[in-house]
Formats: sequence, structure tokens, C-alpha cells
Amino acid sequence: MRIRRVIGVLIVVAGVTVWWLQHYDILSKTDTANFTPIESSTTSTRAVDPNSKKARDILDSLTVKGRAPKTGYTRTQFGNGWTSTGKCDTRNIILNRDLVNPKVNDLCKVQSGTLHDPYTGATINFVRGAKSSEAVQIDHVVALSNAWQTGAQQLDSATRVALANDPLELLAVDGKANQTKGDGDAATWLPSNKAFRCQYVARQIAVKSKYRLWVTYAEKSAMQNILAHCPDEAVPSQQD
Repeated sequence: MRIRRVIGVLIVVAGVTVWWLQHYDILSKTDTANFTPIESSTTSTRAVDPNSKKARDILDSLTVKGRAPKTGYTRTQFGNGWTSTGKCDTRNIILNRDLVNPKVNDLCKVQSGTLHDPYTGATINFVRGAKSSEAVQIDHVVALSNAWQTGAQQLDSATRVALANDPLELLAVDGKANQTKGDGDAATWLPSNKAFRCQYVARQIAVKSKYRLWVTYAEKSAMQNILAHCPDEAVPSQQD
């Protein structure tokens, strides 16, 4: 009886083993045949209202990936300096917009005014002269080299010139702060004036959305950290 029981148990074990091996083999082949590698998501899975003007929502609609090489970048890829509209060049248009009580001559040149600098919170009395461009500079909110490495090299030359002269992309700011920023993005540089940081990243997001530029993973994380303090911050309009 014991021998029969042992034989019976061995038969059952052998049968289960054969079934398991066959089943495992089928699953392995099936899984391998249908396996699709999971790639890093380039967009948020959070539901976003396509009509939302909130910076955090528009940020979530942007593609996220690493910077492209800087190869081929020069300032002239975005045009030879400022463009002009009638008598007014872009620099003077922005000075006229951002300075308080600007004085403008007949040639559309801003002669004086007061800048409440958004980057530092300082007040700068602007007087046109040899050192005026050092004291008050026009910053490309999305640095042009950053734009080049996050999609602008794929734009045509006319669109790149438009980007570099777009009032949405430009702010009159303290010259030293602008030089310190260099070509940094939100992950490497933010205004020392913390009260302006929400508006700053919201403007960067607006520019990147308008020109279909992407953000890096570190850049998006830095922007999210700022916007966590102002979740209802809206992107600026074209006129702001």
C-alpha cells in the first residue's frame, strides 16, 4: 500500500510539474512577444483643462525631455539685434512699457524713467546715456541659448526672430541680475525677489507653450516647486 501511495504521489507531482513548465513556457513566450518597453512619460497624466490659463496646467501640457546639444547656437540665429516697428525698436518698446513715467523723444527713444526691478525688487532711475544699457537691460525670460536647446533650432528663422522680439519674452530688468542669470533656466537661476518668482516661471511657461519649446525634467520640477506656492497663478497675456 505504501509503495502504491508513493507512486501515486510521484505521478501527481510529475503531472503538476509538467503542467507548470508548459504553462510557464506559454506565458513567457506570450509576454515576450507582446512586451513593450515602458518609456519615460513626456507629459503629465493629470487631467488638464485645455482652456485653462493656469501656469501649472499649461506646464503639464509641455513636452519634457533633456536639452539638445548647443551645437550651432549663435545670437544671430535669432536675428541681428532688435527689430523695429516704425520708429520704435524692441528695446525702446519694452522700456516704454516697463518703466514708470517714461519720457520718450520724437524718435521713439526712451530718455528717462523709473524701473521697479522685478528680479531684485530694487528701484533704478534710468537716464539714457553711455551706461544706460548696463544699468537696465532687456532680458529674454527664456534665455535664447536655452530656447535653442529646447526646440527653437527646429523653428524657421523668421519664427526665431519673432521669439527674440516678442514682448511676452522680454522684461526690463537690473543689468547685474540679468548678467548673473546668463542662460540659466528655472532649475539653475531664479530671481532673488521671491515675490516675483511665480510670475517669472509663469512667463517662461507661456513663452515655451507659445513657441512649442520643451522643458527639462529638472526645469519642470523647479517650476512645480515655485507654483506649489501659487497654484492659481495665470500665464501673462500677450500685452502684459
